[in-house]
Amino acid sequence: MNWRTRLLLAAVCGVAVAGVYAGQPVLAPMGHDLGVPDDSLGWFVAAGQLGYLAGLVLLVPLGDMLDRRRLIAAHLALVATGTAITAAAPAAWAAFSGLATAGAFAVVVQSTVAYTASISPSAQRGRNLGIVTSGVVIGILGARVIAGALADLWGWRSIYLTLTVLAALLALFTLTLLPADVRPGTARYGQILRSFAGLFAQPVFLSRGLLAFFLFASFGTLWSGMALPLAGTPWHLSETQIGLFGIAGLAGALGAARSGRWGDSGHARRVTGIALALLLASWAAIGQLPWSLPLLTLGVILLDFAVQAVHVSNQHTLTTAYPDRTSTTIGAYMVFYSLGSALGAAATTALFDATGWIGPTTLGATLTLCALATWAFSARTAEHTARPARPASAGPQEDAQLAALKNVSP
Repeated sequence: MNWRTRLLLAAVCGVAVAGVYAGQPVLAPMGHDLGVPDDSLGWFVAAGQLGYLAGLVLLVPLGDMLDRRRLIAAHLALVATGTAITAAAPAAWAAFSGLATAGAFAVVVQSTVAYTASISPSAQRGRNLGIVTSGVVIGILGARVIAGALADLWGWRSIYLTLTVLAALLALFTLTLLPADVRPGTARYGQILRSFAGLFAQPVFLSRGLLAFFLFASFGTLWSGMALPLAGTPWHLSETQIGLFGIAGLAGALGAARSGRWGDSGHARRVTGIALALLLASWAAIGQLPWSLPLLTLGVILLDFAVQAVHVSNQHTLTTAYPDRTSTTIGAYMVFYSLGSALGAAATTALFDATGWIGPTTLGATLTLCALATWAFSARTAEHTARPARPASAGPQEDAQLAALKNVSP
């Protein structure tokens, strides 16, 4: 897997996910143009997340049956369709439909992650996943910077026109530049869906999924609500200025790209704990938004570093634990991501309208505490499970099995 392949796959992730998140810096002008009240603006983001949820359940498992290269190209073409509908929307219902469509097929990200895991040597899987999934963070955060500037120059619709062109071009590049990745084709769609549902009873999967739920609900709380107080008193920032906070988030998230290598070294559980502690600290700084932009910037950097570190560790752990069904596993894991992001997006605008910035701050910190509690409980359970499994006379083979269990535990 050379650097050109990694770069193309990272670009696919970035453009696909940008279609779900690019509207966050421009929620106010979108709502004004389409007649959506302030306390319902979060539904522009939630619509994409709910579409994403449907795609995770119904579309991602196809990656364990079909050629993932063709699947990635087809989904990118449909992302372009959704963003084109949004750009041309005459009313709120059309924008919600376009965003839901773009969100549903943005699950191309999970097919791309599964493709990366399947073609990577085991010793380099974490490294490659870290680089490719950094495209997700670039898409989520970098899109805010570009979206703010485009909105100031040509209006919010120009954001979605740009994404339409990029997604269509990447669909062509994917077909011509990536090698085929044909699935054996022995499993049926119904069998894969049953396997998808069965994962939710697996302790390793469930613990990592709950971490993702709380993690991305906290993430969505910040990024879906932050534009509202920054546009109001006392800051009165423009869309371009609000979008620049994406640079701070991008710096933090890219700093965590190395977390995949830490996972390759067997430190996924430790990385998760440290990152969640940093996430909690970030909310103490983010809470100072009404009084201090430098502290807000610090909080944004810490939050996005923590989120990316845990997210890469989660995916590394799960693709290691379930190597024979990576698409299904990643898709099921991202159900938690989607539900958490939708919750954060919908709740934060309603809370801000009712309580000011203190409401979203309290929500973000509370969600982080829930993630820390999940991590601590899961780690204790894994340790308790592992100890009786090792007899007093355990030899090298038994030691290796226990080490493997420790490596995939939360």
